[in-house]
Amino acid sequence: MKALVYHGPGKKAWEEKAKPTIRESTDAVVKILKTTICGTDLHIMKGDLATVQPGTTIGHEGVGIIEELGAAVSNFKKGDHVLISCITSCGKCENCKKAMYSHCDRGGWILGNLIDGTQAEYVLIPYADNSLYPIPAGADEEALVMLSDILPTGFECGVLKGNVQPGDTLAIVGAGPIGMAALLTSQFFAPSEIIVIDLDDNRLKVAKTFGATHTINSADGKARDKVMKLTNGRGVDTAIEAVGIPATFELCASIVTAGGHLANIGVHGKSVTLHMETLWSQNITITTRLVDTETTPMLFKNVQSGKLDPKQLITHRFKLDEIMEAYDTFGNAAEEKALKVILTS
Repeated sequence: MKALVYHGPGKKAWEEKAKPTIRESTDAVVKILKTTICGTDLHIMKGDLATVQPGTTIGHEGVGIIEELGAAVSNFKKGDHVLISCITSCGKCENCKKAMYSHCDRGGWILGNLIDGTQAEYVLIPYADNSLYPIPAGADEEALVMLSDILPTGFECGVLKGNVQPGDTLAIVGAGPIGMAALLTSQFFAPSEIIVIDLDDNRLKVAKTFGATHTINSADGKARDKVMKLTNGRGVDTAIEAVGIPATFELCASIVTAGGHLANIGVHGKSVTLHMETLWSQNITITTRLVDTETTPMLFKNVQSGKLDPKQLITHRFKLDEIMEAYDTFGNAAEEKALKVILTS
């Protein structure tokens, strides 16, 4: 089969690789129908994640058809149409029993990280019963790919951890796909104001159409001042960090009101400065989280009912064997006006 293989920082190739086969009785081999590229994949390509070894197939999102099944898989059969979760969970360990599937003793975020991932023609899914979701006939595959990762990530790590409440003022720093997912799902809780901050005017324009009440281009370095002006000097109840660089984290910390929440989503490859000299007395809650995907079934229902439309995040479409071009497009998002790309086999 063909797969997108990481060969070290800045090095990748679409190349031949052995098709996966069943190793454990709980495994499934899935033929990929649609997949996508995540911002985390760009971090991997930069060398920000030391856990990813050269030779690994990248990717942790997608939908497909079950090609092979281990003998112990009971929830699925060969030929089933399935959504692949970015998180692999055994369902039996202590962390899984706490619904903290991201820290499953035998799984967690391993696809495209510790084991080969979904940017390939076929992928091996461990613990298939707990790591796949059935797709009903007639469902929109493109929309459902957004449920593999970005929608539950934006919702769980940003909105839920950020404790967004009705009437709150919310700031989302970073208008990429994850920030946009947080923007869309935050509206379940009816915040009164949603301020989206980014460097890209096109993304800020899109954020307005997705429900942002205010947008701020932070290129002039005055984003904090603008947030304070919008909030009458108070700051925001929740700030969601959706980029993963020191400047955006520190911006979030500087705009949260007393008693507020800073919810980090971004994948950080460098240390940040925590300004305890100003934060120590402010009753602020700072949270970190890797998505657990326990909200995927709920989000799935909202997508199916039409109350949530993640397909609007998709800006570019490619064939799977055009993945190198797709990476160029996604990696130059500002120039290409890209949010999510879809790759179809």
